[in-house]
Amino acid sequence: MRRFPPERIVCLTEETVETLYLLGEEARIVGVSGYAVRPPQVRREKPRVSAFTSADLPKVLALEPDLVLTFSDLQAPIVADLVRAGVAVHAFNQRDLAGILAMIRTLGALVGAAERAAALADSYRRRLDAIRADRAGLPRQRVYFEEWDEPMISGIAWVSELVAVAGGEDVFADLSRQPAATGRIVTADAVVTAAPDLILASWCGKKVRPERIAARPGFAAIPAVRAGRIVEIKSPLILQPGPAALTEGLDAIVAALG
Repeated sequence: MRRFPPERIVCLTEETVETLYLLGEEARIVGVSGYAVRPPQVRREKPRVSAFTSADLPKVLALEPDLVLTFSDLQAPIVADLVRAGVAVHAFNQRDLAGILAMIRTLGALVGAAERAAALADSYRRRLDAIRADRAGLPRQRVYFEEWDEPMISGIAWVSELVAVAGGEDVFADLSRQPAATGRIVTADAVVTAAPDLILASWCGKKVRPERIAARPGFAAIPAVRAGRIVEIKSPLILQPGPAALTEGLDAIVAALG
């Protein structure tokens, strides 16, 4: 990294963008992912330079970044190209609630805002604890979270943990620790056998079609389907491992559980 704290940062996923804005460090951002929508003004203020698994390398390099922030193994090829081009990269890989809070603290330290980041992370921890305590005495509803429909993919760890915080029980909690989506593929028979009381769905980049879920073979017997309890949660609120999931994403789960 040429300067500390870095003056020019490119964020290739949304959660680091939102975190920097929350820390009051948005002036450092010079480029973002095309999926960055939080806060809303980011689409007006920052140039878009990447999708999720691809980036416009010449456009990124033209921004002369001091630091590029990435997420997950899916962006590893982008990271390799940037490193070869001599760019400093920090690759986050948070997959659970503890990892999200650690990401916030780490990012704050990277931009010289460690105290503000610690305060922000602590505020989210207190929020999680308060909601968990408030919901602890309620009957535990069984929840199937669907991250994708073809093939059916169940929720990743931070989603599973948020379901638990909200007072639910993820029917595929044992799979949630699989970091790759391929490790969380489930069958229709497995969902039917799990008999969830509530189905939450968030298909990244695609609108959820509850009627298609309900029409799957055998799904008519599922309590959630019989009760018409198939609820979409917009992907920017729940599938980004950052502040959105800890706030509006969790609130959406709480509302769906009732």
